[in-house]
Amino acid sequence: MNLKELSRQLGLSQTTVSRALNGYPEVNETTRDRVRQAADQFGYRPNARAKGLATGQSMAIGHVITNSTSHEMVNPIFGDFISGAGEIYAKQGYDMVLSIVRDRDEEQAYRELKAKGAVDGIILHGPCNDEPRIGLLKSIGMPFLVHGRASNETGDYAWVDVNNRQAFFRATAFLLDLGHKRIALVNGLEAMDFAHRRREGFEAALADRGLVADPALMRTGEMTEVYGYTSVNDLLDQDAPPTAFLVSSMISALGVRRAIEERGLKMGRDISVITHDDDLSYLRNGGDVPIFTATRSSVRLAGQRAAIRLLKMIGRPDVPFKHELLEAELMVGQSTGPAP
Repeated sequence: MNLKELSRQLGLSQTTVSRALNGYPEVNETTRDRVRQAADQFGYRPNARAKGLATGQSMAIGHVITNSTSHEMVNPIFGDFISGAGEIYAKQGYDMVLSIVRDRDEEQAYRELKAKGAVDGIILHGPCNDEPRIGLLKSIGMPFLVHGRASNETGDYAWVDVNNRQAFFRATAFLLDLGHKRIALVNGLEAMDFAHRRREGFEAALADRGLVADPALMRTGEMTEVYGYTSVNDLLDQDAPPTAFLVSSMISALGVRRAIEERGLKMGRDISVITHDDDLSYLRNGGDVPIFTATRSSVRLAGQRAAIRLLKMIGRPDVPFKHELLEAELMVGQSTGPAP
């Protein structure tokens, strides 16, 4: 069904139907609801190319990902984020432009997207503590939203983030309540903002109980299964090994579990483990009772929320930036117990 046919079904002009579908305030709410219901009923979807020609927009959102030598962004977590964002783009008639470039070509990729008018906005991934891309996107006048935050960025910008500091503060406090004193942190790369905030939460929870974080019990690295495995083996070989581990990724936690079980130990009895769980669609944390005690937040939901906010910014550039901080739940599973 096209716009003309939908207009005939409703007995309204094409202009009114188009404005109702695009949320123009001069169309009253009753009419907007009626038009949207009819569009859903008859399966009408606006033609993105035609809409773009009419509005001067590309009707596309860009995601620029580096084939990095220091950390890998094209991972399962990114896939779930993109799925969430893509759902929103499709509902709003937007396409997604995904560019994978070398580290050194990233700035040029943003400049070319702007110069060609290929996208109406950008979602920026994997922010570091010091994030030069924020200043770059501001300077070229490209609407953007950050998935995460940049601790050392003082200017205002739009972002959607998980409260990583509070999540790891709460997880550490939970382990302390169980009697654990030697708690190891198996973190992500701490140049990345999320990992920096998680370490802050871990250290703050220890300090709150009069304890000082031991550098010998802290690891930072790319969050792979092998990294979790080797980190735990190294830490358990110490003269005074940890009794609990706080891990930044479900993927790394699988390596942690492998290392523990190879030593004939049992999670939840001999060693306690808490991990962060991005609630990945393909990697569930057990069934009704979680395998891992985890700080859980949905990265798919984060993708949806980021897309909604960016599209609102594009539609209403006069409205001030809005931020959204998502809270993580602490889900108690089978991997934690009292300190031995």
